[in-house]
Amino acid sequence: MHANHNLGASQQRLVKKHARNSDAYAFFNLLTSEHLLDTVESLLPQHRERQFPPTETLSMFMAQALSADRSCQQAVDQVAVKRLAAGLPPCSTHTGAYCRARLRLPTNMASTLTRTTGQWIAAQAPTAWHWRNRPVRLVDGTTVTLPDTAANQANYPQSHNQKPGLGFPLCRIVGLMCLGSGAVLNAAVGRYSGKGSDEQSLLRTMLDTLARDDLLLGDAFYATYFLLCQLQARGVDAVFEQHGSRQRMTDFRRGKRLGVRDHLIVLKRPVIKPGWMSQEDYDASPASVTVRELRAGGKTLVTTLLCPKQTDKDALKALFKSRWHVELDLRNIKTTLGMEHLRCRTPEMAVKEIWVYLLAYNLIRLMMAEAALIAHRLPREISFKHTVQMWIAWNAHGHGIDRKDKLHGLFVLIAQQRVGKRPGRIEPRAVKRRPKPYALLTKPRTQARAIVAKHGHPKKAK
Repeated sequence: MHANHNLGASQQRLVKKHARNSDAYAFFNLLTSEHLLDTVESLLPQHRERQFPPTETLSMFMAQALSADRSCQQAVDQVAVKRLAAGLPPCSTHTGAYCRARLRLPTNMASTLTRTTGQWIAAQAPTAWHWRNRPVRLVDGTTVTLPDTAANQANYPQSHNQKPGLGFPLCRIVGLMCLGSGAVLNAAVGRYSGKGSDEQSLLRTMLDTLARDDLLLGDAFYATYFLLCQLQARGVDAVFEQHGSRQRMTDFRRGKRLGVRDHLIVLKRPVIKPGWMSQEDYDASPASVTVRELRAGGKTLVTTLLCPKQTDKDALKALFKSRWHVELDLRNIKTTLGMEHLRCRTPEMAVKEIWVYLLAYNLIRLMMAEAALIAHRLPREISFKHTVQMWIAWNAHGHGIDRKDKLHGLFVLIAQQRVGKRPGRIEPRAVKRRPKPYALLTKPRTQARAIVAKHGHPKKAK
């Protein structure tokens, strides 16, 4: 027993030593706190001493997520320059070794660290970040595109509306977020279309992430009978927007009236069993469920918060408005970090790339949470992009996480930029600046190249 303890302690010291001695570990150092070090150490795979061990590979992979270039060449060049500036032996600038190291990196390492960091951040959130002392979870889905390779197309086919050779593979991601801290608690990845690819099916794979007394907010995709039953069985309340097709059937004159456009209704179990559900689970599901349906803020909401005295319409209206934060979180991941268009050319690496982006996002959220605690603010009041910019500038000057005397100053600077309050803001979904006047690619690229080789480029339109 004593020997095993010494072995574990020596491995932790080795991880910390690597983190201190290499600039490439600047991002990875965020994971070597006393709360997360055991998890990091347990996820390290067996490996030989190489140019890019798993810890450094993961750190470089995460740094790519914050880089405007996002190429492997830029990541390797950055490490080579830092080694040279530190007086270390120079390394090759060829990307082969780094790409092979990324291939060896276990996907489970990135996904587990993402869940661990997200749930740890959420667990440390003070009650002031909650809604009426209850943790609120947000759920929403989005899609990202993959490089147009045969392997990616086979696993994540493009939209049926696009011709072969002209589209991009599509991957659907459903995320569970913490409203208070903004951290990603869990995520599920699947196809854009086909059986089991819808947002609800992906959410069902993550229901164990939710804890009793959690409150789940979601859009109209989630207001279904069996999901409401599953959440109630887990002691989780929900507030969803009513689906458009069911809104037309809403009649507030029926059911138990609670107020103006506010009533209790009893939903009956669907007669037809869903294809995804086993007969045993269908038989075990309740024959009916009572929910509250109300009209607030121009939307029809469905909730399991049944008592109007404990939760009035105005409170539910304000709560559901906060669901918009999940849209902003996904925008930060896809646009600010650049996950909207993945770069990896195989489906296995693409999934790994997604988890690395989510892990990098959570580490930024970790710094925002620390800054919010110091400044006595809510994390939602701090700018995500400003935090990313401050972290990049911090690393550019060679600072490390071990410099705790200056790290406090970094958190103070992060908290200085507050997100403006713009209630009721409406903007057109249009851009003023036009892109370059290139024609759309209407045939596979190989055919287009052959036409250009034979006839030259078409003349520009005047």
